[in-house]
Formats: sequence, C-alpha cells, structure tokens
Amino acid sequence: MTRTSWKLIAAALLATAVACGKDSTGPVAGTLKVKLTATPNSGLDGAILFSVTGPVVPSAVGAGGGFRVFGTAAATTNTFAVTGTLATNSVVMTLTVDDITQVSQYSAIVTQVASLSTYTLRGASGYTLKVTK
Repeated sequence: MTRTSWKLIAAALLATAVACGKDSTGPVAGTLKVKLTATPNSGLDGAILFSVTGPVVPSAVGAGGGFRVFGTAAATTNTFAVTGTLATNSVVMTLTVDDITQVSQYSAIVTQVASLSTYTLRGASGYTLKVTK
C-alpha cells in the first residue's frame, strides 16, 4: 500500500471513532423532580394532592427531602398525596423513569391542598407544580 492509502485508512478510522464517541440520542434513564413552583401560602400548607401524567409508567416514586409520599405509579396518570411543610421551589416528589430526555412530556396538576396547622382544605388556585430534570 502507498503512503496515501494508509493516510486515507487512518482518516477513515479516526472519523469512525469520533462518530461512535458522540453522545447517544437514545433513552437516558434517571430521576425527574416534581417541584412546587408557586404557592400563595408558602410554609403554611402541610399536604398536597396532585396528579402526574407522563408518556410511560414511572418505575419508582420517592419523596422529596422532608416529605412523605402516598400513592404508587401504576399507569401513565397517577394521583399522589404528599405531606410536609410546602414552600415555593420545594421538590415534593421524585420519579424514576426510563428516559429523562422526555421531561417535557410530563405534567403535574394540583387537585387540593391542606393547611399545615388545621388541615383545612384549600382550592388549587395559585398552586403550580413542574416536572424537571
């Protein structure tokens, strides 16, 4: 083989190695967070009831720091109750999923909230949850 042939082979091998080393576009398993992004009563609520919808059933759910979660993931839409002191930007729950790159396909909707001191029920107006990475 000539020197030019060896250079072409080396260039082709290098190009193949670089192409194979790029980030995968396939699924990336991991954990998503359900975060309370807005509340009119930050620090004054002690329980929240909400639904989470996503493209697939989460393989596991967990409570955020300082919270307890009640409910199981059995379908693509699930209802959960979480207790603990609710404040703006609190991560109330985590979801283990097969593909965190689909985070935009997950949503969470507040159904009811209860006050921390008396557990008096409040409506969902003014409360917002967001599913994030």
